[in-house]
Amino acid sequence: MTLAPGATLGILGGGQLGRMLAHAAHRLGLRVHVFAETPAEPALAVTATATCARFDDTAALDAFARACDVVTLEFENVPTAALERIAAATPVRPGAGVLAVTQDRLAEKRLARQLGLATAPFAPVTPAGVVEGEVTWPARLKTRRLGYDGKGQRRVAAAAELAGAAAALGRVPAILEGEVAFARELSVLVARTPGGDVETFPLAENRHADGILAETVAPAAAPAASARAAGEIAIALAEALALEGLLAVELFETPDGRLLVNELAPRPHNSGHWTLDACLPDQFEQAVRAVCGWPLAPPRALARARMVNLLGDDVAGWAGWLARPGARLHLYGKAEARAGRKMGHVTLVEAGS
Repeated sequence: MTLAPGATLGILGGGQLGRMLAHAAHRLGLRVHVFAETPAEPALAVTATATCARFDDTAALDAFARACDVVTLEFENVPTAALERIAAATPVRPGAGVLAVTQDRLAEKRLARQLGLATAPFAPVTPAGVVEGEVTWPARLKTRRLGYDGKGQRRVAAAAELAGAAAALGRVPAILEGEVAFARELSVLVARTPGGDVETFPLAENRHADGILAETVAPAAAPAASARAAGEIAIALAEALALEGLLAVELFETPDGRLLVNELAPRPHNSGHWTLDACLPDQFEQAVRAVCGWPLAPPRALARARMVNLLGDDVAGWAGWLARPGARLHLYGKAEARAGRKMGHVTLVEAGS
């Protein structure tokens, strides 16, 4: 099904990614209906129509589905039962099958291995802290679900520390990943339509602080072969998932140039925010195109750019960023600045590009 301008795009989740998806959809002549759990979420400030309800409110889900022509999501932790209920009435892109993999770190790693893609060594861990396989030490114990921005994980130096780490994480199903020496983290975005057309974005390099993305530089300085390999990895994963929408693929680059699949996110991604100011199309427009069944545009970087996240009280420096030549400020409209909370970002576009 291909939508026409004037149709209604439903967005599950009301965060800043939903807000930016709504901006892109409005510019392309679509109506937007946001489903959010609380009325204070950023996307609700830029949309005329919203449903505020829990994801287990079946009556609200049914009404939302009837009001939309296609539904997408701005975060991957929507319960799959909610997606399946909506999908009974309205297309959901990406669908529950994609989330069944991308909500689970173990399923992600297993899919990558099935496709012949490299990953860090890994093994499942029971809630009691029993490793079901071989792994190297030191390692990272991570919850299989719901961890992000460095949350839900512990460094484990040796097997003797595993039980305590499992207890600290709440004795939930987990995955143990052997630490690997890597030179940097990279990411690549891939869009895929229901008809199977695919396009990848230029490779980006990410830098973290305390487990949270601090800045992204794009296009990444990388040999053409590495950029091509990253795009091929992203396409292979998108095809295997039968993706309809946008997928972010995080990669580790080892000192000898190998690329290891780290994590997947079936939605616009923080590391793609630079595209708003330095790429045609940006990631949000491409995501809208993909879920509506519209032609994808081959992404083209207009300039080299550096995206800086504004976390917590960093947002107090907004006036300084506005005064800086070449800086493009994006604020998300969040009322409370908490430590580590993403309040906005700045894109610094390289002069002379």
